[in-house]
Amino acid sequence: MIRSGALWAVALVVSLASSNSFAQQPLKLNKEKSKIDFLGKKTDGQHAGGFKEFTVDAKADFETPANSSLQITIDATSLWSDDAKLTDHLKNPDFFDVRKYPKITFQSTKIESEGEGKAVIHGKMKMLDKEVEVKVPCDVEMNEDSITLKGKWKLDRSKFGMTYGAGKIDNDVEITSNLVFGL
Repeated sequence: MIRSGALWAVALVVSLASSNSFAQQPLKLNKEKSKIDFLGKKTDGQHAGGFKEFTVDAKADFETPANSSLQITIDATSLWSDDAKLTDHLKNPDFFDVRKYPKITFQSTKIESEGEGKAVIHGKMKMLDKEVEVKVPCDVEMNEDSITLKGKWKLDRSKFGMTYGAGKIDNDVEITSNLVFGL
């Protein structure tokens, strides 16, 4: 298995092949292979869902990975779930209120290496007009033509004022993201 430092070195060599600069290199999102999903749990079950539409502005600094950045804008109106009636309810003011707040944003503030193939992306997430600091642990996979960030973490919906069904619906929602970038 290639060590994390070696992965960055491989990515740096690929990057240098197309540019003489050590500055941040923009990464292009592969939309077909990328996704952002969630799993909400309640006392009598769970529901899967996610967002069909989102954009990502990612820049990688292969010389100093901590200088890399990630910005995600999610189209909240593209929300889906495993139940059509639930999808409609999630879009109303009890939850995401997509008419009033059609976007959810995430802006990285710090990226830390956590060892071989691991990173933590710190950032500010804005949803329902509230901004909350979050930490997203990620597995980082690199090869000669792509970088994949796989995140799995819990988001406390109540921090954004989303309290409908408190006590029956868990406040912690499991978020999984799979972002694939071409080099």
